[in-house]
Amino acid sequence: MTVLLLIIFLLTAASGAGVVFSRDPRRQALAMSANGLVLTLLFMALQAPDVAFSELTVGTAALPLLFMVALASIRLDRQKK
Repeated sequence: MTVLLLIIFLLTAASGAGVVFSRDPRRQALAMSANGLVLTLLFMALQAPDVAFSELTVGTAALPLLFMVALASIRLDRQKK
């Protein structure tokens, strides 16, 4: 195992722990985005560019964006009442 893979595995564990241990939903969405970016780097290091591109699109951009939109919608709904 190369040093680069070891560093990326440690970053993956740290970013995953960041998602799990954060309590604020907005911070969780941002942590999920950071986790998706680290996983993208991991897949690129493991020479899987198609999986890396999918993770970049879905895990880093689309899914956290959907969570942020849902949180904003809940916030606006609570302000109306």
